[in-house]
Amino acid sequence: MPLINKKKLGKDTAVQGTNDSSVVSKVSAAAQGYFLDVYLQHFVCKVSRRAPLINRGYYVRWRAVDHCVRRFLEKTLDCPKRQILSLGAGFDSLYFRLHSCEILTSAVVFEVDFPDVARRKSALINSNETLREMLDSVEQCLAEPLYFSSSQYRLLGVDVRELAQMEKALDLAGFVWTAPTLILSEVVLTYMETKWSDSVIKWAADYLPQSLILIYEQIHPFDPFGQIMQEHFRKLNSALYALQKYPDIEAQRIRFLDNGWEQCVCLDMNSFYFGLVPEVERLKIENLEPFDEYEEWHQKCSHYFILTASRGSLAAHEILFLPVSPLTITSPSYSPISLLVRTIPVSTEGLGMGSACLCPNVVLLTGGSSKGGREAQMGLLLKNKDNWNFMKVAPSGDLGVRLYHTVSAIPGKSAIVLGGRASPLNPVKTICKITIDPCCALDLEGQDNVEIGVQQVVCEGGSSVPRWRHTTTLISHKGKDFLFLFGGKNETQEVLGESNFMDLSQNRWTEVPVEGAAPEARFSHSACSYKGGVVIFGGLGRRGVPLGDTTLLKPTNSGFCWQRLDIKPPPVARYSHTAHVIGDKLLVVGGVWLCLHVPGVAVINLNTHSSIEYRLDAASVPWPLMLHSFCSELTSSKEILLIGGGGNCFSFGTHLNPQPVVVDLRPIACLDS
Repeated sequence: MPLINKKKLGKDTAVQGTNDSSVVSKVSAAAQGYFLDVYLQHFVCKVSRRAPLINRGYYVRWRAVDHCVRRFLEKTLDCPKRQILSLGAGFDSLYFRLHSCEILTSAVVFEVDFPDVARRKSALINSNETLREMLDSVEQCLAEPLYFSSSQYRLLGVDVRELAQMEKALDLAGFVWTAPTLILSEVVLTYMETKWSDSVIKWAADYLPQSLILIYEQIHPFDPFGQIMQEHFRKLNSALYALQKYPDIEAQRIRFLDNGWEQCVCLDMNSFYFGLVPEVERLKIENLEPFDEYEEWHQKCSHYFILTASRGSLAAHEILFLPVSPLTITSPSYSPISLLVRTIPVSTEGLGMGSACLCPNVVLLTGGSSKGGREAQMGLLLKNKDNWNFMKVAPSGDLGVRLYHTVSAIPGKSAIVLGGRASPLNPVKTICKITIDPCCALDLEGQDNVEIGVQQVVCEGGSSVPRWRHTTTLISHKGKDFLFLFGGKNETQEVLGESNFMDLSQNRWTEVPVEGAAPEARFSHSACSYKGGVVIFGGLGRRGVPLGDTTLLKPTNSGFCWQRLDIKPPPVARYSHTAHVIGDKLLVVGGVWLCLHVPGVAVINLNTHSSIEYRLDAASVPWPLMLHSFCSELTSSKEILLIGGGGNCFSFGTHLNPQPVVVDLRPIACLDS
């Protein structure tokens, strides 16, 4: 193994910095009750509260590692000697937590990290009475590389890439090479060039005949979330090297088998969370804090994996296994045709906006959140010939701050704005009517002021529960127009599923008979007007699992009836998408699913009950195109205009699509048949 080039020292320092950030986030999650670890707080200067998304992300990391470590200790309980070797341990509190649980019988924990990190951790332990009391027969500040030694805990300062030096250090620390050993690496090997990390993996297989290696790292570098993730670590001077050569679960699994390991199981964190975390625990975790970043949560989990590989006697023990999961992940049935995407040179960034096409070539945009924060803004996208322009407008009334609301175009060239939220604890209760006067007759180009009226609507006949992430759809019943409100969620974290009908002629909530089994309660689904009724697709259900069902609300003589369609092949379950109907075909655009690839456009034939997926060719888009928390308008049978979208990409930064894009539908044959 060659010596480390001194030019890498700057990168090594940057990698060491990721330890400090990680432990602060772990402390935050523990402080909010996501997991129990009273020792982490002793490794930070002060407890800082992270966002709920960060807390969830570090919870699932902690939970996956804890699951595997405990199973290893259970399976080796009868062994006279057993070991945990933590590579790049940083300020992890693993030893102290396990020791306090009294499950380290006959076990020794060896931690290895850069000498500077080991020196800092050694000094911190020595100066902290709580931590010091967890160690017996302590020998501290010995000659390098052994910085701390007790009967069950040894702290070594060695560069993991220097395998010969690490072997000598482990020998000095009393490491038993033939004992059952768990090698733990939490986001460590990926910071090394693959020639180094592959050598470590092979070294462990060659030198530890009875061993289990446990890895937690990133995957899927090439989709939009993965691009943002990679750019974040590049800016920190801590590039993720393994991603390029081992970009997915299967590549990682083959990597370990090719480097001497006998058995290997690899799960992304969605599979782990839904398959190996009990539902009771999931419900507890999901109710600890107000939360409304589902898209980013699922994407974070799809971009990290937990892996165990084993040799010798440990290969017979099931430490990590493929779970029986509530997730039903259907492989997409792709068309060979891809749909071209092009950008529109107009600035309209924002997530959670609402939109409505009030008349040809005039799209109303309301609310949402940009990098400047939540906004009560309103604007118009205007098309003149082949060009789109954006115009901010000053409405006559206050629409309020709203995210994840609905804007429904209604007869009379108006729109109804309903629901939404300012925060996950503050739903918007008002309903507003927006009008542009005049609308179609206006030549809006070049005008500085457009008169937009905002009028609060008071609905009689009771009221629906305030909500967001719902749908409102224009339907007809007995010659009258209604707004059909379905689904959504509210500030109590409840997922809603009742049917509500708003009589637009009287501004009144009213009862309309509905027969048949209603679809599962959901939010972030889509609903489109279809033949006087509604077609509903997808969404997130009460278990937090994406749905892939297609359901019609069909008109009858007395009211409506529900009819679930059996689509073959079944579309992939997803949510946070948009949808449009052309003829008898439902076009489902974007969203979040739990498959490997990013959703494009699914076309569901409502007559033949068939479906096909079309990939999007976004090569001409110069930035990562994130198609969730966005809105869209069908401007013709030839194109769909996609506006806004993006989100907070875990701890990697916020990405918002800066411009609208157009999806070219012309390759899809016979859409209007």
